[in-house]
Amino acid sequence: MNAKELAERLNGREYGKEITKEEAAMAKAAGLVVVYGYSDDNVELDGAVCDEIGACGGTEIPFTKAGLVENKCEDNDCPYFEKLIESAVMLKAIWDRDGYSWIFEAPFPHETFEVMEDGEKFCRGIVFALADVAA
Repeated sequence: MNAKELAERLNGREYGKEITKEEAAMAKAAGLVVVYGYSDDNVELDGAVCDEIGACGGTEIPFTKAGLVENKCEDNDCPYFEKLIESAVMLKAIWDRDGYSWIFEAPFPHETFEVMEDGEKFCRGIVFALADVAA
């Protein structure tokens, strides 16, 4: 399975039913990451990276080929974390744009899919391969 095939499969899913456990396992095996908005303040990551990011009003999410960059220090002034961020590329989670509650922008190859809520567009999610992340 590649990013395009998975995005096509997820396209049009209803909010709260974006991806099944089986699809998340297939994405993980293929090195794919699925990103979509949840509620008004969270971004969900499934597949090769499984996490939930607080994103009230939007945020930037740092990635490298190894995955999500995480701060393992006690604060954001940690030199180790700053060095990791410098080598990362940012996936942007954008709140309330283009008729969606959530959209995502990434500076690496990705495919998009729509999540619906009661027949209306809720989110334009993305699928990408970790191997395609430039950092």
